[in-house]
Amino acid sequence: MTRVLMIQGTGSDVGKSLVVAGLARAFVNRGLKVAPFKPQNMSNNAAVTDDGGEIGRAQALQARAARLAPTVDMNPVLLKPQGANGSQVVVRGVIAGQAKARDYQDWKPRLKPAVMESFGRLKAQSDLVIVEGAGSAAEINLRANDIANMGFAREADAPVVLVGDIDRGGVIAQLVGCQAVLDAQDAAMIEGFIVNKFRGDASLFDEGMRFIAARTGWRALGLVPYFEAAARLPAEDAFGLRAQRNAVGGGIVVAVPLLPHIANFDDLDPLKAEPGVDLRFVQSGAALPAEAKIVILPGSKATIADLAALRANGWDIDIAAHARRGGRIHGICGGYQMLGHAIRDPLGMEGDAREARGLGLLDIETTLTDRKTLTRVNGQAMEFDAPFQGYEMHVGETSGPDCARPMLRFADGRFDGAVGRDGRIAGAYVHGLFADDAFRRAFLGAIGAAPSDLRFESSIEETLDALAAHCEAHIDLDALWSIAR
Repeated sequence: MTRVLMIQGTGSDVGKSLVVAGLARAFVNRGLKVAPFKPQNMSNNAAVTDDGGEIGRAQALQARAARLAPTVDMNPVLLKPQGANGSQVVVRGVIAGQAKARDYQDWKPRLKPAVMESFGRLKAQSDLVIVEGAGSAAEINLRANDIANMGFAREADAPVVLVGDIDRGGVIAQLVGCQAVLDAQDAAMIEGFIVNKFRGDASLFDEGMRFIAARTGWRALGLVPYFEAAARLPAEDAFGLRAQRNAVGGGIVVAVPLLPHIANFDDLDPLKAEPGVDLRFVQSGAALPAEAKIVILPGSKATIADLAALRANGWDIDIAAHARRGGRIHGICGGYQMLGHAIRDPLGMEGDAREARGLGLLDIETTLTDRKTLTRVNGQAMEFDAPFQGYEMHVGETSGPDCARPMLRFADGRFDGAVGRDGRIAGAYVHGLFADDAFRRAFLGAIGAAPSDLRFESSIEETLDALAAHCEAHIDLDALWSIAR
């Protein structure tokens, strides 16, 4: 019979996603068939699934940890924030509409059947389903019709393990406080707790673990040291991005404006891992570094709004100066659209129907449509004469004279992207290009970066194995298995 275990947190960014990924790989290594599940996620970092939809990037990583192909059932409800316009609501991988925060509360009862149906399918295929909650278990203001935390746990009869983050301080209050504010029946679903991101001498927190256990009646299941290698894995949201240099080392400066609605920013993770690259996310209020060899405009969930933010920061002036100095510019998806003359949104896909003037660096124009392209692709990067693989995730249709010089040729004969006349400014819709070692090496070679033997996808697998070993060493997996039901 399939067992179920739910990992909830005292707040956002306490490490729930990584704990689930580590546990998934650890239990798979024990010979079990494990499936990750997150009923509701809020993230603009998404992945294309093998069944033609989109889910949160964290669930795709968890599927990889479980050695499964990602499916839309693993994250049946995905909310993609669009700023003042609320969030785009994706149900089982397909756009279902837009909703502001207050309006979304009325959606939840209608979404519960889809959530429970997806959950049921995963249960039927697995020995263990590990469920990840969203945000904080103690968000009692959102408890009515909840499908993300205790509402789901009660509906699915899923025992809960609560994760607290000691790195941010106050973990005793986090955990004890959660129990204090929860409804008694909700609190009764919690069987144990894990304290995550500990630094230093673990014995110094022995008394803290005993106090939490005594005060709450929950089992102490692990004190988990900070896992430094987590930085190599795709993040769920952009809160952790900082305007700082690549921790790996110096080298060619690559500048990335940190747009308010940046999406699929894990596109840049492989560059961050390169020893010959100095990747810098530039925050609002700071100028793009003049020494940058290339500026990369990333994907965006609200392209027109982010284009306005880019201008408000003066980055359009910095980019124009960079281009005049002979610097290279590369646009990814929404960033590619920004490089053209105009972006039109006649159907209000990003909120109100409108259009905006682009940066005018590529002779192209884009119209947003109600048809979303979600597919994995591969082929040849014509600009660098290198193979590539990646995925498309966009609603735009782009055309113009510079499209006659496409950046990519797909294996099925289609083309994507555009390259400017002098070859220094280019863009395409395809995400994930830099994760392809062959493409990344050709790209970096073209801008003068030192070659590297980084095998990016292999490094992700090695990190997941290390994360599983970390969980085995510091979490009582036998106790977790006994708690699961």
